[in-house]
Amino acid sequence: MNPKNTQRFNHGQGFVIGHQWTNIILILNEMFIPLGPIAFYSQSYCLEKGIDYLSEHDRVVEYLSNLNLEDYIGSHASRDVVVMTDSGYDNKHIEKTISEKQWMFIIALKKTRSVKSEYLYATTPKSKQWSQVAQFFRNQRRLKWKTIRLIANGKKSKRMEFRIRHTRGYLRYVGQAQLVCSEPRKRPEGHRRYFACNDMRVTARQIMLGYRLRWAVELFHKSVKQYLGFQEVSTSGFDSVISHVHWVCCAYILLHMLPHGVDQAKSLGDKQRQLRKYIEDKEKRRILQKLTRFGGVQQLKDEIRLALGEVAKPETLMIGGSERRDD
Repeated sequence: MNPKNTQRFNHGQGFVIGHQWTNIILILNEMFIPLGPIAFYSQSYCLEKGIDYLSEHDRVVEYLSNLNLEDYIGSHASRDVVVMTDSGYDNKHIEKTISEKQWMFIIALKKTRSVKSEYLYATTPKSKQWSQVAQFFRNQRRLKWKTIRLIANGKKSKRMEFRIRHTRGYLRYVGQAQLVCSEPRKRPEGHRRYFACNDMRVTARQIMLGYRLRWAVELFHKSVKQYLGFQEVSTSGFDSVISHVHWVCCAYILLHMLPHGVDQAKSLGDKQRQLRKYIEDKEKRRILQKLTRFGGVQQLKDEIRLALGEVAKPETLMIGGSERRDD
């Protein structure tokens, strides 16, 4: 089998060959809603299908430009919307699109992202004196480290301590933003990260708390792969792959819309087991309720005979254009 639209790309811990997707997740209070995923098309697939080729970042820009959140959450203030992404989507066009829609963003920056302090921005030419964010924070020796404690991996019972440095500055080609440098206190080597937020009203701690919400996206990926067969698709046509991915998202949403009487379990596996048990118990209650009626025993016997009769019916097969009946 030679699947369509496969390509070699970096999956975080090395290169893999497969289909590339960008998932958009809407977090509203305690509701976690996966929106329509963005499929990335390779150049060869676009040439075959007559589609205009767009890079991954360009497709995200197109998606965000056309995204109307009123269809999902109704009327709202634009400044109440916060977009969070990892460093893979640290892109000036994405950030400018978010700002143009008057949304806020909290974005993990690449170490090579160009930034400038407020002082240099006001006193030097706009095209000069930019520095990479990693070097920028190494030069800002006057910025003091501050220790904060945050929930680890979404578990309230576990907390991690971080050291952060914070200042105001400018992202090149985007505009003013708050810049944060963060590292875990117990293992700082190689784990230093940089963040930018275009909301000048919030604190550095709020920026870190907001970005930690993005961990729910990683849990979503783990759940759909482990329990809903997100990766278990065997088909050559990419249209079938798209359908499979959308059905997985639908199944995820439906499992979180559990019927009355089913407890809200923590993991997706627990929810599947509880829902299965609920359906089995519901069928048992139906049978018991029928047995309490007048003539219920006979009705149940007739129902069983009918079901067995349907199973015992001969099958009809079409082979070579002629009908064959197996009696």
